[in-house]
Amino acid sequence: MNVHPSHHGAFEHPLAPWIDAILEREQFAEALRDVALRLVAMHDIAPRIVRYTANLQKWLLTQAILTLHFERKTDPTRSGLTAAKLLDFFVANNVASRNTAVAHLAEMRSYRLLLDAEWAGDKRLRPLIVSETAEDLIRQWFDGHLRSLDRLDKGRRCDLSIAKPSLMHFAHPRATRRLFGEPGWCSPPESVATFVWTESGSNILHDLIARLPKGELAEGQITIGPLRISEITNRYIISKSHAQRVFARARDLGIVGWQRPGNRGDLWVSSALVHDYRRWQAVKFAALEEAFDWAVARTA
Repeated sequence: MNVHPSHHGAFEHPLAPWIDAILEREQFAEALRDVALRLVAMHDIAPRIVRYTANLQKWLLTQAILTLHFERKTDPTRSGLTAAKLLDFFVANNVASRNTAVAHLAEMRSYRLLLDAEWAGDKRLRPLIVSETAEDLIRQWFDGHLRSLDRLDKGRRCDLSIAKPSLMHFAHPRATRRLFGEPGWCSPPESVATFVWTESGSNILHDLIARLPKGELAEGQITIGPLRISEITNRYIISKSHAQRVFARARDLGIVGWQRPGNRGDLWVSSALVHDYRRWQAVKFAALEEAFDWAVARTA
């Protein structure tokens, strides 16, 4: 991925030390549960909008759009968003095929997350505007993650972000550009990928993690309580056949299962899935922590 001019030389140090430090923090499991609960709650409020980040590819597509949008805000000399520019960006950076990217942009326009600016020139060059709804949602996502980071070290990141909203405009692009280049995020372990590379799979995985019992978890199978496939399909607006395929693949990997035949009784998840999820999420938290510290120093 091309680096924003203000980021030249920014990533000379690996993210690994931040990741390891986060995983070692005693409160990370509970902070992660808080984020999972917030993400599921955001879906429940606006399910048809939040679905645009509900699997990893859509997350990458949407975050790339927001990255270019915020970089334009912090550097007015940069050209504005256009469909052609976004499509070239997606394809050049292996985010998605042109057809997938076109469909994603069309859906975001349909739900008015992206708006067409008034334009009298060539329609192919018509600027796009990120709607207030989209900005409000990413603000909730961003500050929610800062709140969980604060829980780890009793920091004041969220308070700083609320007091100075422009910090997100600097920190978000830096974090997402970092994540685009991090295999630990874009190529998660098979246990995580089984969910997050499928439609609404990220939401399903967050939901499972939010149901984990509190405290130290045992190795092996961890019971999270009764959960039927119909609850998943109704909540995340997906077909029964799709949900069954996702859970069948996960069951074949030995990372989820029901205690009774026919997907009945309590559902369990494996400690291996929990460990893989935590490390995957730690990559995102580390990128946000490093980027926010950088933004604070840059705008001081």
